[in-house]
Order: sequence, then C-alpha cells, then structure tokens
Amino acid sequence: MKNTLIVLKSFENAVERYLAELKQFDMEQLHRKTDEEEWSIGQMYMHLIQSALFMHLPNMKQCLVHSEPSVNSNKGKTELGESVFEQGQFPAIRIKVPASPQYTPKSPENMEQLVEGLHQVIAGMREMEAVLRPSPVTDKIIHPSLGALDAQEWFLLIEMHYRHHFLQLDRLKLDLGIGQREGEI
Repeated sequence: MKNTLIVLKSFENAVERYLAELKQFDMEQLHRKTDEEEWSIGQMYMHLIQSALFMHLPNMKQCLVHSEPSVNSNKGKTELGESVFEQGQFPAIRIKVPASPQYTPKSPENMEQLVEGLHQVIAGMREMEAVLRPSPVTDKIIHPSLGALDAQEWFLLIEMHYRHHFLQLDRLKLDLGIGQREGEI
C-alpha cells in the first residue's frame, strides 16, 4: 500500500493546481458548456468536491467504524478496480455516466463555493490521513465500479480521481478556447 503521507502531498498538489486554474475563469466560463451532454468546468469542479465530501470520505470513515462484521469484508475489487489500483490511476479514457438528477452536478453558485469546497476536501483528507497511518486493515465498502474498497483504498481513490479529471479540465478548456494564447490552436 502506498504511503498515505506521500498520497496526501500529491493530492494537495493536485488541489493547488485546481485552485490556480480556477483563477483564470470567470463565472460565465465556469457555466459554459459545449453541448447539453457535456459538463461545464464548474460542474466538473462540483463533481470533484461532492464526490469526495459526500461519497469517498464518508465511505472511508465507515470502513473504520468496525461496528459489526461487514458482509463486504471478504469481497474483492472488480476487474476495473484491480487494474486501477495496480496502475495507480484511472485509464486515460473518458468515463461517461448517463445524465441523472442524482449524478449530474449542479453548476456552482459562485467562485467562493468552489474554493471553500476544495479546502474542505483538503481538511478531510488531512484528518483521515492522520487516522489511516496507524490504522490496521479495515472493513470494506462497495464502490459501484471498482468493487469492495477499504479505507486506505478510498483515500487513494480521491487522489487518483482528482488527477484523472485533469484530462477533462484540459479538454474542456480546449473545447471552449479558454487559456489559449493568441495564435495557438
């Protein structure tokens, strides 16, 4: 298993990049979409924040509760889950989930919402790293695509997830012509 302090530092570096990127956008650019099937840059940021705060971090905490023997404790990862954790990253492909009210993120209300959300995720990751470092093997919670993950794997997943979305951010910026210098294609 990867060293959680190293993973935390990598995650903090990823968030620093997201915060730096955010400074080049105005609210109109954060809401702009190339088409109705595509997320806006703002929605992508909201997805990163909400998935960490409302799924990944709570599942990590739940794995550490040890309330009763978990039915998921002896379950394993899916083939995709094995591959992702073996490679230490998601495949460099677009992962498309059908639009739905429960999955499609809302657009941000303002810039502060995104900055504060990213800072909340950092705080949650720092808190969990301190708990995970001395923690023994934990219960597992099922991820819909990756299978049964323990607390350390949920921790790693957040960092991998943030790195994976850099591909989407770069593609959206290119599609919208944001951040290009004059004469660049």
